[in-house]
Amino acid sequence: MPTSKRFDLSRPSYDLFRGKTLRDDTVQQSFAFDTVNRTLFVAQRRNGTAETAGDLCITQLDLSGNQLGHMYLTGFGHGVSFGAQAVGTSTYLWTEVEANGNGYGRRLARFKFTNGTTLSNTAAALTKLTPVAAATEHTCSIDPVNNRLIVRYHLSGAKHFAVYDLQAAAAGNFAGPLANFAQPDLGTRRFQGYAAYGSYLYLLTGHSYPETGDVVDSEVTSVHMNTGTITQGPLITKAGSTLTFREPEGLAVYRTVDGEVRLFLGFTSGEAGDRRSNLFYKNVLV
Repeated sequence: MPTSKRFDLSRPSYDLFRGKTLRDDTVQQSFAFDTVNRTLFVAQRRNGTAETAGDLCITQLDLSGNQLGHMYLTGFGHGVSFGAQAVGTSTYLWTEVEANGNGYGRRLARFKFTNGTTLSNTAAALTKLTPVAAATEHTCSIDPVNNRLIVRYHLSGAKHFAVYDLQAAAAGNFAGPLANFAQPDLGTRRFQGYAAYGSYLYLLTGHSYPETGDVVDSEVTSVHMNTGTITQGPLITKAGSTLTFREPEGLAVYRTVDGEVRLFLGFTSGEAGDRRSNLFYKNVLV
């Protein structure tokens, strides 16, 4: 892939919003932007379901954090990461599907976001895709600026990333990935999300305050996808450090109407039974 500029992860983060409610009250897992239709989607475990069931709630929000709609997905996966693709005035979501015994999706699914509906993992509305035939788990993210699909997959006991042209992937063509590399060693902190812009991949790790004794351990890392090696980080991010609970949950890239590209970091806050969504962004490219 052509070498691009990258986000400077050492620069400050700015608020988009704090303390917004989602359709359900569980911890958010990830989020994705439709940069054409200017909407936001957040994934979380559906209320009252087991963590291993793979049942998700997707809440649609405007960029101020106001709820616009929702969907329920039955037996899809954990929600570590997903993508949103604009098709005219509609949004097609790319998610994991066919949850395994641990609650993680075996394959990918592409489908139209339709407010107020529930989809099972066998629904006819799904287009199911398997980017890496031998992989046992798949998740994905979309670079909305360069129209690429980034796939994280589990193969031979380890996590890997592969990058594809988005239109080719939508047509089921996964031959000749633009990049394909093993996930670099990020230490012992929990993996919480990924996103890509240009030739760089961004990774988020860390734990909630209850797990760390109120110590910030959330870190961000950038990886050059042509080499699979770390460029910057892991660096501590203190975005939303005053939040209660505060668990890092998700990364995504967005381009504003004015053309500014932003790397968004997600965090959950609030008490059990009343979890909230919080989004922050970095915008300095080097």
